[in-house]
Amino acid sequence: MRILGLDPGLRTTGWGVVEVDGARIRHVANGRIVPDADAPVAARLVAIFEGLEEVLARHDPRGAAVEETFVNANPSSTLRLGFARGVALLVPARLGIEVAEYAATAVKKSIVGVGRADKVQVKAMVQRLLPGVRLDGADAADALAVALCHGHHVQMRARWVAQAVAP
Repeated sequence: MRILGLDPGLRTTGWGVVEVDGARIRHVANGRIVPDADAPVAARLVAIFEGLEEVLARHDPRGAAVEETFVNANPSSTLRLGFARGVALLVPARLGIEVAEYAATAVKKSIVGVGRADKVQVKAMVQRLLPGVRLDGADAADALAVALCHGHHVQMRARWVAQAVAP
């Protein structure tokens, strides 16, 4: 199963694709969508939308996962981040792809083992879990962490189903 992980943002939206095959997870691709920083919000959202459509067409994932919005001290920033997150949820859903959502602390705990890990720790563990991966920035590393987190959840669900069905 091919999984797309997304770390949405108006300045940069990171994406990462992994493939889950039984207990194995391998890196497929990763990158960033970087809208024009001087463009109005609506134009940035269009750039994210079109960039994600291209990623989905190129890599054909069967599942997707998006990092939930972290509520910060500035409500306006949180709201604007929510716009990018909405696009990240919409694009795969339009294609009939189920989209899971994970809190940042859940992603970090799944990948690093600590829910309050920093970006350096997340990047290091992504590189360890996906040997040889070349990361297109911290946002792509975060997106791959989201994809890995979802991949682990998919694997666990498959094991639970297999155990429930086994005699």
